[in-house]
Amino acid sequence: MVFYSGSKEEVIRFSPGGCGYLGTIRNIFPKRRKVVWQIMRKRQMKCVSVQRRIVESAFYNFWRCKEISREAMINEEIRAKELRVIAADGTQMGIMSREEALALSEEKRLDLVCISPKANPPVCKILDYGKYKYELQKREKEAKKKQKTTQVKEIRLSTFIEDHDIMVKAKTGAKFLKEGDKLKVSLRFRGREKDYVARGMEVMNKFAEAVSEVGDIDKKPNFEGRSLTMILTPKSDK
Repeated sequence: MVFYSGSKEEVIRFSPGGCGYLGTIRNIFPKRRKVVWQIMRKRQMKCVSVQRRIVESAFYNFWRCKEISREAMINEEIRAKELRVIAADGTQMGIMSREEALALSEEKRLDLVCISPKANPPVCKILDYGKYKYELQKREKEAKKKQKTTQVKEIRLSTFIEDHDIMVKAKTGAKFLKEGDKLKVSLRFRGREKDYVARGMEVMNKFAEAVSEVGDIDKKPNFEGRSLTMILTPKSDK
């Protein structure tokens, strides 16, 4: 696209891709300058949008390829010339060529699965791939169940709390301990309550005694600023 300005021939030329331009707009008639700027702005925005989509697509494809590469190689997908082969019952069959290993797996009507591709030579096992994949998924689920993140729950008490309220809070604390979480018990002294430290210690001891069946004292009551804190952990099975 070319714009003319009187006797001046080429002033602005947009590239075929729509992203670049040459020349200057100084000599364009004033009435046309606004139109030219609008066209230039639209072309530039279009170019930026296309470039952004290209980058996003490349980024997505990169991570997608990483996910796909995690799958185990089986049968014809294995490209190594020599393999260390293990039988379905765990017997070491030694190093053999790829063709021999594939023929052996076909003879037994099983699959040749590469279980250690980074070894030299790669380690492959003759087995039922469907069953092998099912066992792996089953193990992963069991491992996730055993992995429990321990959290620290907190119970707040007061200096002159009633015994009934202590038991209510102890019931909540016992629930946290049964779920496997640590428990932080805090008691803040407000104003002149700091003169009643003995009363605060008594409240703490009553709470610890109330949850003694499910929790052990990991950190005895101790001052942190104006607060008395105590840490309880789930009771260990002996």
